[in-house]
Formats: sequence, structure tokens, C-alpha cells
Amino acid sequence: MRVPETSKPSKTLILATPRGFCAGVDRAIQIVERALVLYGTPVYVRHEIVHNRQVVTALEKKGAVFVDELDEVPDDVPVIFSAHGVPKSVPADAEARGLNWLDATCPLVSKVHIEAARHHDAKRHILLIGHAGHPEVIGTMGQVPAGAMTLIETVADARSVVPPPDTLLAYVTQTTLSVDDTSDVIDVLRARFPDIAAPHKEDICYATTNRQAAVKEIAPQVDCMLVIGAANSSNSQRLVDVARQADCPRARLIEGPDAIDWSDVESADRIGLTAGASAPETMVAAVITRLHARFSLEIIEAGDVVENVHFKLPRQLRGE
Repeated sequence: MRVPETSKPSKTLILATPRGFCAGVDRAIQIVERALVLYGTPVYVRHEIVHNRQVVTALEKKGAVFVDELDEVPDDVPVIFSAHGVPKSVPADAEARGLNWLDATCPLVSKVHIEAARHHDAKRHILLIGHAGHPEVIGTMGQVPAGAMTLIETVADARSVVPPPDTLLAYVTQTTLSVDDTSDVIDVLRARFPDIAAPHKEDICYATTNRQAAVKEIAPQVDCMLVIGAANSSNSQRLVDVARQADCPRARLIEGPDAIDWSDVESADRIGLTAGASAPETMVAAVITRLHARFSLEIIEAGDVVENVHFKLPRQLRGE
């Protein structure tokens, strides 16, 4: 039975701006969609194009086939590499097989790849700040020969790492990390290795920075923070961490409205809501609709950062 509007508990929903899709995710999805139109079905994609099951399922329905490795891709069909980036060996293998491949790597991740190659050419050992096993980290480490890069996950790692002796050093970072946690790691590395080479521009992407800043603003004002995103989405997980560090211990990652823990929400007068960079706005709307069904909501938009970043599609898809 639908609860009459007058009897619903009143809640304030503070909606983060910006939230949801970033330019790199939007570009990656467009690449798959354009390839399906241009080449027909099937189009193969190595790994999830972005970390969002709703997005992947929608593309599967249009004819995309997602695989774990290149050897699962038949000959004579297009294959797309995910937004997280791939080791150099993957396009090399695709070339060796004569596959028609498209690279959906986010340009900001590609920037880190270029930095890593430049440091390696300059005979620097590279310290990569990131999370083990994440596709972006695997792709970045695969830009240089084995042993040329060391992964740093924590401040403790930064304090204990022992680089090769008498070697110049540089650091690069995964693009979707916590801004504050990464800063702490970098501070330790710079203190230990004053001559370490830094990126020309911070590696953490604009979307990660903007979404974390919005959560920092909202978190102290709410009793519960809902972050829409997949469990394997690094940037979404970091939004939860940021909310908890900003005095909102009841920060929860949810994939969508069916994952809401109502015991958290019902006891909260003020609820924060945001979405990771790979979560579509349709999922935000679905969560709001589900909250509306139970509560009388006052919705407040927080944040005034306007994102106008756009990335070009690969030349093969631009009709040039």
C-alpha cells in the first residue's frame, strides 16, 4: 500500500554537485556505441568498459561482448580496450593478430602512461601510488619493463620502500585515489627522496578531485551519506572513505535503490547523495524516486563546480 504523502516522515536530501559520469567514462561508452553503429554486432570489449554493471548490461543488450582477455576475441571482429587502460602488450598482441582495435583509455590515464614511459626513458625508477590489482594500476605498470616500477599503496609503504641503489626516482599516481591520502604518501616520498621527479600536473583526475570536494562539503552536514557506485569502482570507494573521514561515519556504497539499507536512512534526518564517476544519472534518479516513495523530501543541491571537459573520440570513429 502506498503511504499517504501527509504521513511520510520528512527528510532533507543534500545532492552533491558534481556527481556521476566524468568525461573519460562518457567517452568510453560513446566509443562502444559508435563502434556498434559503424561496424555492426558483435563488438568485443576487453574487460568492463567502465566499472558499472548497469552500463555494461545496457551495452550487452546492444551487441557488445565483454571478455577478460584478448585470446577470447575471434579474428576479424573489432575489439575495444577499457577506460582503465591496458599494458603495452595488449595492443601489441592485437596488432600481431591483425585485429581492428580501438583504445577507450581515458586520456587522463594515458597521460600517466606517457609520464611513466618518459621517466623510464630518463633512467628513473618509478614509484606508482595506487591499489594493487586495479585495472588502471595493471595497465600503468605494463607501460614499462618488469622491475622498472614499484607499487606504493600506503604511507607505510612509502616509509619502507627501498628503491634500487644509485637510481634516479620519479612517482606517478593512479587517477582515482583519495586526494588527501595520496598527498600524505607523496609528502613521505618527498621527505625521503628530495630529488624525486613529480608529474608536471597532478595525476589525480579533475572528476575525482571535484567529487571528493563536494562530499567533503556535504558530509559534516548529514547523518548518512549514500554513494552510488560499483564495489570494484575505485573512485566510488574513495568517496565513501572521504565521507567517513569528513565526520560522516554512516557513509555507504550502494549500486542502486535495491541496495539501500533503510535502517541507516530511516534514522537520519539529513541524507547526502552522490555518485561515482562511472555511475549514470539515471541511477541517481532511481535512488531519489525510491526515497520519495518513503519520505517527504526537501532536496537541496550542494556545490557549484561546473564541469565542461570533453574528450575527442578516436579518429576511426570521428568520420574524418
